Amino acid sequence: MNIQENISLKHHNTFGIDVKARYFVEITGLAQLQKILELKAYPKKFILSGGSNMLLTKDIDALVMHINLKGISIVDENEDDVEIKVMAGENWHELVLWSLDKGYGGLENLSLIPGNTGTAPIQNIGAYGVELKDVFVSCSAMEIETGELVAFGHDACEFGYRDSIFKNEAKGKYIITSVNLKLTKKNHTLHTGYGSIELELREKGIVHPTIRDISNAVIAIRKSKLPDPKELGNSGSFFKNPIVSHKTYTKLIKKYPKLPSYEVEDGEYKIPAGWLIEQCGFKGKRFGDAGVHEKQALVLVNYGNATGAEIWKLAQHIQKEVDEQFKIKIQPEVNIIK
Repeated sequence: MNIQENISLKHHNTFGIDVKARYFVEITGLAQLQKILELKAYPKKFILSGGSNMLLTKDIDALVMHINLKGISIVDENEDDVEIKVMAGENWHELVLWSLDKGYGGLENLSLIPGNTGTAPIQNIGAYGVELKDVFVSCSAMEIETGELVAFGHDACEFGYRDSIFKNEAKGKYIITSVNLKLTKKNHTLHTGYGSIELELREKGIVHPTIRDISNAVIAIRKSKLPDPKELGNSGSFFKNPIVSHKTYTKLIKKYPKLPSYEVEDGEYKIPAGWLIEQCGFKGKRFGDAGVHEKQALVLVNYGNATGAEIWKLAQHIQKEVDEQFKIKIQPEVNIIK
């Protein structure tokens, strides 16, 4: 195994934050991962996958394990459905494109989400009316303390809105090594009613969309709103969309008649965090090399040489202003490494 020292992580996180790993190793196999976990010479270990959902605010004084497990295989199938096993290091968007090439439905609304497959269950990634939990079957995870592989079924993952057991009681205890998903081979359920998918399809003159049409529409929408991390450092949506009570919503809609919202279960309402941030005047604002994207206020960006601490300071400033104006606390969707 090739353990390196003092390695820059600038190209291993989508914000492009230039911090260093005290030690760094690329993980390409399960046996290698078990051996690394057993190493007593490196008591502190840090798990890194695609680096798409984290903000690094300082150097990592630990052994950074870059999970780069590869492979996609079919576990089971019939004439209607297929179950696939995807290794943790597979790029998520490339997986979506692979599924479309095969004619498998279920992932099309999740196109162009940055990051790797292994971190998808942690966040319960979602977009345009679809969440990972809708296609999730199970995942395998290696227990850090014992090196044993453990299976987590759908219910065991305790999925919530951008949430799972891996962000709560199982946080820091497991490394997800593979994910099993159930996709449709025919009679696909199409989700076109969220966001501007229907408008995008109409503009293209598409009346009876295919799963690829929906994917293309999502890609077009995301590209029009979200910057490419390869060109402008970012981690996609920085904040979760807050969910408020019916009472709070009623007060808000009286004061802000144009308030966008989506009704969720139990009479609660989801409010777009980007709208709240924009109303506070942050959209397009720049604070040194840290800023808020000009097209989407939900996205914080690194214009080149911002530190993670500077971006986090901006995020906290935004949280404070939103709370003061709307009495709503918005929480980061991104994992803050402090």
